[in-house]
Amino acid sequence: MASTEGDHREEEEAPHNEDEDTGAQIAPIVKLEEVAVTTGEEDEDSVLDLKSKLYRFDKDGNQWKERGAGTVKLLKHKETGKVRLVMRQSKTLKICANHLVLPTMSVQEHAGNDKSCVWHATDFADGELKDELFCIRFGSVENCKTFMEMFQEVAESQKKKEENKDATAAAGLLEKLSVEEKKTEDKAKEEVPAATKEEKESKSEEAEKKSEAPAPST
Repeated sequence: MASTEGDHREEEEAPHNEDEDTGAQIAPIVKLEEVAVTTGEEDEDSVLDLKSKLYRFDKDGNQWKERGAGTVKLLKHKETGKVRLVMRQSKTLKICANHLVLPTMSVQEHAGNDKSCVWHATDFADGELKDELFCIRFGSVENCKTFMEMFQEVAESQKKKEENKDATAAAGLLEKLSVEEKKTEDKAKEEVPAATKEEKESKSEEAEKKSEAPAPST
């Protein structure tokens, strides 16, 4: 028994070194520096941001193929006012759709599914322009309607912008033509007095010659 009590006493008196601070400092093996990550969206404002799943129609296989699941955005450029649709996959952030929303575009509800809609676009997601037929599916009918309404609103706004641009260009052309016509008229007015002056000088010389001519003998 004495031996057992002695063993317990030694265990209790033994120092605990688990949390002991040795004062040693270990420098990190690799120093990581903060790197600025650019997405290409720094000059754009997001006007729409919704989770969805995107499909593209495969003409060769005559079937829909999944393009990716993630967030679809409508981004408006701060300077030009142009709006593009961008969608990235949720995990890899790979771009699966990237194209401008043009005045000629329209989006329609996908037949048989009120959570999906379709549209045509010239897409640049693969690094080259391709004519694509897209179908996008949302988690709710409300999100699908929101997307369609915003898409159409942007397309119409771009159409008005193009019309205003054309009207401004036409006004500038008319103004230029008016200025040129005025210059032509002013030039014509300046040339008329000069011609009249020459005629006067010519007539004056003829009159002097007649006065200097000898009178006819009687």
